[in-house]
Amino acid sequence: MNPMLSIDRLTKRYGGHLVFDLRAFELEAARAYVLTGMNGAGKSTLLRVLAGLAPADAEGVRFAGEPVRLAPYAAALRRDIVYVHQHPVMFSTSVAANIGYGLKARGMAREEAARLVDEAMRWAGVEHLHASRPATLSGGEKQRVALARAKVLHPRLLLLDEPTASLDGEAREQVLALIPSLTLAGSTVVMACHDRDLINLPDVRRLKLREGQLEEK
Repeated sequence: MNPMLSIDRLTKRYGGHLVFDLRAFELEAARAYVLTGMNGAGKSTLLRVLAGLAPADAEGVRFAGEPVRLAPYAAALRRDIVYVHQHPVMFSTSVAANIGYGLKARGMAREEAARLVDEAMRWAGVEHLHASRPATLSGGEKQRVALARAKVLHPRLLLLDEPTASLDGEAREQVLALIPSLTLAGSTVVMACHDRDLINLPDVRRLKLREGQLEEK
């Protein structure tokens, strides 16, 4: 079976500083990964590169078995890869409008988009916040809305940057509970984190960035 994403070589530098130089990088379809490493190791940078938000030198990139380019960022990647920032930016509209923004941008019919938004809100447990403004939400609620906004697009690859870092207690547990269902829905999920509970979720593979190289633990 072909991997969801494979790259023969991926190199990122800031000036003269080598952030990482990865060889034979692969992500399997419908698999969850945690990306660990010391602060400054390049975890967030790697996610941003894969999301097309930061430049890097790449050779031999294949997505779902098809050759693609990271620069300029291929349309197939833009459609099928979704990145969720540690501190998600939201529009000053309703929660429902935020979750449905991507569907609207893709030109989906209003009724079908509304149905998918309702499904995503139920999945994330935020249906009671349908008409709420993001500024009124707690950190945990914002993170679940951000996950719903990503899931509604049915990404083939979902990149999560520290999804539980700013959460504690019940809010953190609620976000943790959502992760396994993403791979069951067919998404490959990569989470940059230090959270031991995320790292120890069942069937999650650990990738560690150390001195510019990627180790599978």
